Amino acid sequence: MSLDTAPNLTRDKSDIIGKDGLFDRVESQVRSYARSFPDLFASASGATIHGRDGRAYTDFLAGCASLNYGHNEPDLKKALVDYIQGDGIAHGLDMFTEAKAAFLEAFERHILAPRGMPHRVMFTGPTGANAVEAAIKLARKVTGRTNVIAFTNAFHGVTLGALAATGNSGHRRGAAVPLNGVHRAAYDGYFGDGVDTAEMLERQLDDPGSGIDKPAAILVETVQGEGGLNAASPAWLRRIEGIARKHGALFIIDDIQAGCGRAGGFFSFDGMGLNPDIITMAKSLSGMGLPLAVALIRPEHDIWKPAEHNGTFRGNNHAFVTARAALEKFWADDAFIEEVEEKGAFLARRLAEIAACYGFSPRGRGMMRGIDAEDGARAAAVCRAAFARGLIIETSGPRGEVVKVLAPLNIPMRQFAEGLAALEAAFADVMDGRASAAA
Repeated sequence: MSLDTAPNLTRDKSDIIGKDGLFDRVESQVRSYARSFPDLFASASGATIHGRDGRAYTDFLAGCASLNYGHNEPDLKKALVDYIQGDGIAHGLDMFTEAKAAFLEAFERHILAPRGMPHRVMFTGPTGANAVEAAIKLARKVTGRTNVIAFTNAFHGVTLGALAATGNSGHRRGAAVPLNGVHRAAYDGYFGDGVDTAEMLERQLDDPGSGIDKPAAILVETVQGEGGLNAASPAWLRRIEGIARKHGALFIIDDIQAGCGRAGGFFSFDGMGLNPDIITMAKSLSGMGLPLAVALIRPEHDIWKPAEHNGTFRGNNHAFVTARAALEKFWADDAFIEEVEEKGAFLARRLAEIAACYGFSPRGRGMMRGIDAEDGARAAAVCRAAFARGLIIETSGPRGEVVKVLAPLNIPMRQFAEGLAALEAAFADVMDGRASAAA
C-alpha cells in the first residue's frame, strides 16, 4: 500500500491504551515516544512496523538510530537464535566468554586495524549515557582536572554527569539538582556563518582572565542529533581537537547516534583526520537494538583500576553475538557504506526539494538529515500527519522544530522513496491547512 494515500488524521486513543486504561494506570508518565505514535505495535521487520490491527508503518525513527540495520535483520536474528538455542551464555558480567572474544576479534579486524586505531574497548553499562559518564570520569582521572567543555545544543544523555554536558533545558530541569563541572561553548555555526566559534573558544582558553578553568576534556558530537541536526565541518572539528591538544585536554567524540554508518563511515568522523582520545558508542553498535555501549580509549589513557567504573549488565553476550554478526555482514568490505552514501545523497536531494517548497532549510549529513520547519508546533503537526499516512518520524532541535529522518540504512529504495513521498504529503497537509498545526 502506498504511504501517500489520504490520511485519517484522528485516532481513538482509548483502544490503544486499553479500555481499562492499562498504560495510564500502570506505566509512569515519563514515557515520551508513545505520546507521538498512538498505536499498539505488535511486530516488525526491516523498515516496517505492524500495529496490532495489522496496519503497516514505515519506520523513519529506527529506535532513534538504534536500528540502523532495521528490525529483526535476518542474519543477525539467526545468529542470536542459534546462540540461544545452543545455551550460549546470556549474562557474564565482565568475564571472558566466547561471544565477547568473537566480537572483539571482529571489531579489531574490521574497524580498529584498518584505521590504525590502537584504542581499547571498555564495556560500560548498557546505555550511551553510561559510556559518556565513563568518558568524563576517565578524562578527569587522567588530567586531574574537573572542567569539561561541551557545546550548545549538545545531547549526551540524562544521567547527571552526561546531563551536565547536555544543553536541552527540558532535560536539564529533570535533574532537580545543580548540574556542575561543564562549561558551555558555541557549536559550529551557532552564531551564523560569519562567526568562528572555534576561534572564540581558543581565545577564551588562552586568556587567563576568561574565567574558564583548564579543561579535562572537550566533548563533541560531529552531528548533533537531538540538538537539531547541526553538522560540524571537518575543519572546525580539527580546530577543536587542536585546541584540546594545546591545552592538555582529552578530545572526546560522542558517536552514539551519528556512528555505525549513520553520518559517515563506521565512525561519523572517518576521513576527517581526527584522532580522538575517547569515542563513545551505543545505539546501533549491537546491530539489533540490544543494549550495548562502549568507550574506546587510547591505551595511554586506560588507567582504570579494576571495577572503578562498573555495571551489572556490561556483559550482554546476546548483544555481542548480534554486534559481531553486523560487523561481519555490513563492515567486512565497502559495499554497504557505498550503498548508504547513495541513499544519503538521494535523501539530501528529496529533503532539499521538499524544504524549498516552503522556504525551509534542510539539515544534517549522510543518513542523518531533516528539515527545519522553523516552529515546533508545525514540525509536530507534520509528524502527526505523517503518522496518519503510515510513516513514523519524529522531531529534534531545541524547540522541536526539525523534522528528522532516521530511516534504517538498509531500507529498500522503493520503500525509502515512498516514505519520503509520504513525508512530502505530510508537509503539504500542514502547510496547505489540511492538518492542524496546533499541539
